[in-house]
Amino acid sequence: MATRKHPLPGSERAPMSGAREIGPANPNEEVEVTIRLRSRAGKKAAVSSETFNQSPGDRQILTREEYERSHGADPASIELVKAFAKENGLTVVEESPERRTVILSGTVAAMNKAFDVQLKQFEHPKTGTYRGRTGPVHIPENLRDHVEAVLGLDNRPQAVPHFRRRRSTPESHSRGASGSFTPPQVAALYNFPTDVDGTGECIGIIELGGGFVQGDLTDYFNQLKLAKLPKVTAVSIGKGKNKPTGDANGPDGEVMLDIEVAGSVAPGASIAVYFAQNTDAGFLNAITTAVHDKTHRPSVISISWGSAESNWTSQATTQMDEAFQAAAAMGVSVCIASGDNGSTDGETDGRNHVDFPASSSYALACGGTLLQGSGSKISHETVWDELAKGNGATGGGVSDVFALPAYQTNAHVPQSANPGHRVGRGVPDVSGDADPNSGYQTLVDGQSDVIGGTSAVAPLWAGLIALLNQNLGKPVGYLNPMLYQKVASSGGFHDITSGKNGAYSAKKGWDACTGLGSPNGKAIEAALSASSQAMKTGT
Repeated sequence: MATRKHPLPGSERAPMSGAREIGPANPNEEVEVTIRLRSRAGKKAAVSSETFNQSPGDRQILTREEYERSHGADPASIELVKAFAKENGLTVVEESPERRTVILSGTVAAMNKAFDVQLKQFEHPKTGTYRGRTGPVHIPENLRDHVEAVLGLDNRPQAVPHFRRRRSTPESHSRGASGSFTPPQVAALYNFPTDVDGTGECIGIIELGGGFVQGDLTDYFNQLKLAKLPKVTAVSIGKGKNKPTGDANGPDGEVMLDIEVAGSVAPGASIAVYFAQNTDAGFLNAITTAVHDKTHRPSVISISWGSAESNWTSQATTQMDEAFQAAAAMGVSVCIASGDNGSTDGETDGRNHVDFPASSSYALACGGTLLQGSGSKISHETVWDELAKGNGATGGGVSDVFALPAYQTNAHVPQSANPGHRVGRGVPDVSGDADPNSGYQTLVDGQSDVIGGTSAVAPLWAGLIALLNQNLGKPVGYLNPMLYQKVASSGGFHDITSGKNGAYSAKKGWDACTGLGSPNGKAIEAALSASSQAMKTGT
């Protein structure tokens, strides 16, 4: 008798908007799927939420080894999945208790049978062909209490990079062009600490395409006359690889921007770049690998890829959010770009959207500004808004998925501009220079360029956090509660009060365009140090 199978909650898929079905997927095509298992601790938090109200120096966080022992997958769950694989002619490619992950491979025909799905080929006018499905994934009764997600059956492109090249004359693209900055110049305007360089820290960067050329990085950092040359290592996740396309307009622009910004702000830090395929499974695997990496041990992770919350299955958003919760428990900060298409996030359904994974409450969501100034003095800073000119605007708004987090209780997050006027997680938390008109001087595939986008803000903040970690002697980790409760009232931000991103406008205090504002690095450092001293002296 056939084993009864049940729909896996949250796994429902629909075709991409505008896609058409071509026919069945090739039954002999090899497919890899990522199985996410429940934690051996169930839904019990690894550390108390009160922990994050404490200063970083006083928190009791877990090591990666401690987290694996208490919140990794139960070995019995892994064995059940391996037995399921054997019964269905699937091969176990990888098992990782700490990541609660088992990766299986098999043909389309075998996957169709194992998960009771019908994989098809679809064609989309912008992204090309992809393998997809409609409806839920099904799993047998004996896995219902063990498996939380099955990702990878569908290989549609899940995210887009959030960078924008400046639209201007070729002459303005030269290094030193008026209105553009090197990353160290931006750091100086934002008053980053200057007595540290990130030594002893590792910055993890997630990439879903493209690659870097070491020669370009060496030339770029040498041109900036950095005291140290950042050490950059590529880490392959699954079939993802450091694979430069040679096209400066493609994903290489994202990869090089991320490395050049983070590396020149914190040149003493090592940089681990995690390359994965641009699917929901690839994205999740890159994040969990970086979070649990016992070799490079990044203390801060930068992510400049994402897409509107409506493009994700709930199983994917839940698992990525849980990965960020794990990062928080282990003292790892996660900085994520909030998107470059204003309050709609580029969707055309008439609604406003925030970008995921920036909308996770465990992410430091990074919005964008137009920055003007020189030396260490900011002369003017407003919301990045070039929507009318077709050159983007900072993402931001109110989440349709995540509830209002406790740290935003007093932030006056507005009702959503969408029908129903939900009050949910407000995006972004912080901001920084992102307008391509005040963008970052870069070197990509041998070409000097000026690039902006919230993609630049995530590695900028990651670099700042590496400096803070070195200076404080402990990782600042999950920083959001401290930023809202302590740092914002201590002069830690340049409040942005002018501009809009579509449905939302800047205002005094937190807003859905630039969050709490752009950083005053030394003031943030002082506020965190003062909090640690106050906790120790009982004041």
